[in-house]
Amino acid sequence: MDDAGLERGFVALVVVVAAALAGVTVAPTSAAAPTPEATAERPDYDAFDPVTEAGVATVGDESFDSLQRAVDAAEPGETVRISGRFDERVVVNTTGVTITTAADARAAINGGREGDVLTIRAANVTVRDVWVRNSGMDTSTNDAGVWIDAPNATVVDSRVTEITFGVWVDGVDDATLRNNTVVGRENVTPRSYRGNGIQLWKTTGTLVADNRITDARDGIYYSWASNVTARGNELWDLRYGVHYMYSHGNRLANNTAVDNDVGYALMLSERLTVVNNTAANNTGTSGHGILLKRIDYSTIRGNEFVDNQRGIYSLNSADNELRGNLVLGNEIGFHLTAGTHGEEVVNNSFVGNRRPVQAVTSDTHVWNGSERGNYWSGADAADLDDDGVSELRYRPAGLVEKLVREQPAAAVFTNSPAFEALRRAERTLPVLDAPGVVDYHPLERSPHDWRDHHARDNDD
Repeated sequence: MDDAGLERGFVALVVVVAAALAGVTVAPTSAAAPTPEATAERPDYDAFDPVTEAGVATVGDESFDSLQRAVDAAEPGETVRISGRFDERVVVNTTGVTITTAADARAAINGGREGDVLTIRAANVTVRDVWVRNSGMDTSTNDAGVWIDAPNATVVDSRVTEITFGVWVDGVDDATLRNNTVVGRENVTPRSYRGNGIQLWKTTGTLVADNRITDARDGIYYSWASNVTARGNELWDLRYGVHYMYSHGNRLANNTAVDNDVGYALMLSERLTVVNNTAANNTGTSGHGILLKRIDYSTIRGNEFVDNQRGIYSLNSADNELRGNLVLGNEIGFHLTAGTHGEEVVNNSFVGNRRPVQAVTSDTHVWNGSERGNYWSGADAADLDDDGVSELRYRPAGLVEKLVREQPAAAVFTNSPAFEALRRAERTLPVLDAPGVVDYHPLERSPHDWRDHHARDNDD
């Protein structure tokens, strides 16, 4: 079976995102947010054709029936070409060695459910187009498919399946993990009992690009990792698609997180750049598209948060810029709580969310730049001078929301004429500035093309 066949379960991810973006019916903010019908097809490692022929490893003109003996025989910079199945655990101690599947062959390293399958202990080692499978089952000993314990390691175009942890980068720098398929163990429940797809511990300068990760605990987990770029990864059926802890100065770009508990769980970190990512249908126990927990001095720009329980959740985070994001069809568009302050929220589109903002705060948060704010699908815009900015301010969260939060029984009156009059007064009378969120310069038109997505879907 070719690579396209082996990884057919992953391409359905694109369908989910397209359905979420194209199939949302825009509704007033009091209407129920739509839910996409499509779900990602779960890849199954049993569907991969097994490699059954005996393994052969070649170094130069010499062949070995043991991959470990072949790796030990290789000189620095040599290539070990493999085919067939190797039932052994392998440790690479020689600098600059490349392990790759031979041309027109298939190869797998099977760890027999014991410990780490492939351990890299020398610098500048490359693993290319290899199937690594069947690590140990113990999270307490961090059993992994690939354990990287030396700098400048590269793992590309490979499959890592039936593992506890997929690829573990252990306190070394400048790893490259690109175009790999990582599949954990679906039968291990709950998800918290599994390991992470890619684990980054005390690494800097590492690249994680274009990988597909599912059925692990968290897709990409950062602990004390810095200056890491993660781009173009596809993450689903996980607890958290991406999880940051104590990791500063990282870049997260053009990733897709679908059908997880949380798309991007960013915690206890600073100076992050989060741009052009998609989080769709993350509706588990927490249900956030993106979670910002004690995240400071960071940029959240150009992302799409679609059909999640909460599009954006900000907890005790400070001085972040949220600009140009599409927040579409979530139960709550932006949930702000517990000490969040100093945020700049500009040029975003809040469209068709059941509740655009929930603000648990005793302060008034002003969400707009000096002259331009955000687009709100439920706002009454009045652009008298045709500059694209409404002259009516908008209060997505104010006195009504505060009253319902403090007196839940009042929720039955939220659509009453009296409450609607209070909302209208908040939009027009500055004297009623109560705790909550106010946008003094809401946009009359959305900066996003969500209407085009919807129109194209209907035309089909």
